[in-house]
Amino acid sequence: MKPQNAACPCGSGAAYAACCGPCHRGVAAPDAERLMRSRYSAYVLGLEDYLFATWHPDTRPPTLDLNAPPRARWLGLEVKRHAVQDAGHATVEFIARYKLNGRACRLHETSRFVRHQGRWLYVDGDVGQ
Repeated sequence: MKPQNAACPCGSGAAYAACCGPCHRGVAAPDAERLMRSRYSAYVLGLEDYLFATWHPDTRPPTLDLNAPPRARWLGLEVKRHAVQDAGHATVEFIARYKLNGRACRLHETSRFVRHQGRWLYVDGDVGQ
């Protein structure tokens, strides 16, 4: 787990304790962007339970082994756009940089989120170039 006063892995510039930490401890994300940022931080920190809890049950994979080799080393996140369609639907476009087997990679995705039982959940995303 990340030290509470350390910079948040999501790149917001805030301390982990004030940014993604509360979400990881069970506080509902106030919007889709905050959920997406907290999910990125969960990948960085290896919080598989949090990733499952914030993934819509209709699209969640049966397993997720973040420690299986080769393990990605996450390097940074850039949120490009957060668009709210209505009170229960939003998208977040982002670029996440990482290294895999020493090779620099980037994931450019537009993710879809829904509000389900009062909490934002990740549904799926379209991967871009």
